[in-house]
Amino acid sequence: MKEKREKDIKEIIENIRPYMNEDGGDVEFIKIDENYVFIKLYGACIHCGLQDNTINYGILKIIQEKYPEIEGVINV
Repeated sequence: MKEKREKDIKEIIENIRPYMNEDGGDVEFIKIDENYVFIKLYGACIHCGLQDNTINYGILKIIQEKYPEIEGVINV
């Protein structure tokens, strides 16, 4: 179950990447620890004033559609 959840979340992030690439940014899956997903933002996302919105109202919400137990997404 844990391996499937990680695989699914990696796939979700891969599906989000093209949209972030359109704006000059990128995202990479790092790990899952407990009910938190750790990611790394790159490119334009690093200095974007809306990065918290992207993480909390974009990435997190999409992940929670399949895995509601995920409590947060953390940019490392």
